[in-house]
Amino acid sequence: MMVRVLFVCLGNICRSPMAEAVFRDMVQKDGLSSQIEVDSAGIGHWHVGSDPHEGTKGILDQKGLSYEGISARQVTESDWDDFDYLIAMDDQNMRDLKAIREKNDVVVGKLLDEIPGAKESDVPDPYFTGNFDYVYQLVSEGCSRWLERIKNEHSLKEEE
Repeated sequence: MMVRVLFVCLGNICRSPMAEAVFRDMVQKDGLSSQIEVDSAGIGHWHVGSDPHEGTKGILDQKGLSYEGISARQVTESDWDDFDYLIAMDDQNMRDLKAIREKNDVVVGKLLDEIPGAKESDVPDPYFTGNFDYVYQLVSEGCSRWLERIKNEHSLKEEE
């Protein structure tokens, strides 16, 4: 069984590709690459086909994480058929996702919802704030928590 996870932000060049790269790395390290597939998309169409933002690439390079094969795309209605989890970066992304489609068997949540007592509820957009380091910290913790939840919900174990 393949569990499919889609990270969503506004333009798919800063936060969601960062989350995709971080989550993909965690999945690989946990030996779950054959059981969890990861992608990212944006609400808007402005950056379709673009590489991740220089700030995102910079922090991922610094952390030794690959962003190979990641390029911006827009969320489509069919993502609700193709993915088990749609993980948004902020409240506006959540509202936008719900406006596109509601489907009960797809988990739609925010990245930071899984962090008990999180100081932030939204991942701030570094496209506007420039703070890629802080966003990386939030994304890393959020991804780690979501991976634990997904492993528990689907009883996923590292393959021998």
